[in-house]
Amino acid sequence: MPGNSEDPNDEVQYHLELSEGDVANAVLLPGNPERLDKITPFWDDHEEKAYHREYRTATGEYEGTPISVTSTGIGSPSAAIAVEELARVGADTFIRVGSCGALQADMEPGDLVITRGAVRQEGTSDEYVREDYPAVADHEVVAALVAAAERLGHDYHVGLTMSSDSFYAGQGRDGFEGFRAPGAETMLDELRDANVKNIEMEAAAICTLGNIYGLRAGAVCSVFANRETGEFLTEGETTAAETASLAVHLLAKMDQKKAEEGVDQWHAGMSLE
Repeated sequence: MPGNSEDPNDEVQYHLELSEGDVANAVLLPGNPERLDKITPFWDDHEEKAYHREYRTATGEYEGTPISVTSTGIGSPSAAIAVEELARVGADTFIRVGSCGALQADMEPGDLVITRGAVRQEGTSDEYVREDYPAVADHEVVAALVAAAERLGHDYHVGLTMSSDSFYAGQGRDGFEGFRAPGAETMLDELRDANVKNIEMEAAAICTLGNIYGLRAGAVCSVFANRETGEFLTEGETTAAETASLAVHLLAKMDQKKAEEGVDQWHAGMSLE
């Protein structure tokens, strides 16, 4: 029976129900399983590999480049499980694709936010490493996402993301019956003044695990709400999906260039053509 063992080294992963060969090296990580239906239309083809709990996985190709997508559900605990089990079956590159709330007034609903680093206000990464360890996105992933957004003509911002474990109290919103968490009145202003661009719930853990394990990780999110201006509009889901898919293709080109030149890191002096 698939996924009937909790052994992390078992052939079939316990939560994702995936085995080696089921996924490409690069995996997109949306939260909502339904977002696969908005991501895979950008690809040449795809095949659904597994659907267990919140984890739905498909693998295919984008412009001839192998690519996979696995939904993670909401929050860092389940996202970390996805990264753990995907790495065990061969994935080495992870791009979170999701939605977020913007903190800066010049950010519009539908804009993209490309994470360069993240404030670790979630608790999952604390289970892995000391609290002052930085959650930094891989520079190649950031460069590929920027290049993809430029090529596609999408409006984007690059900067720091705050990841929270709570959608309500932990992001300065009222809880049930108007409950306010300690510090809620000043939290958004403090983040805004520190030039943090957006809030979401998974990027910090994904980037932290990427650095710990020597994997490539990053995030691109569409702005649904601007917490400064009060604007809210569920736009840009497909924009983030298209950008991340093209970024995977560009990362494959980076890897090819590195192999040709015999270097370990791609840099701005190397072409993507």
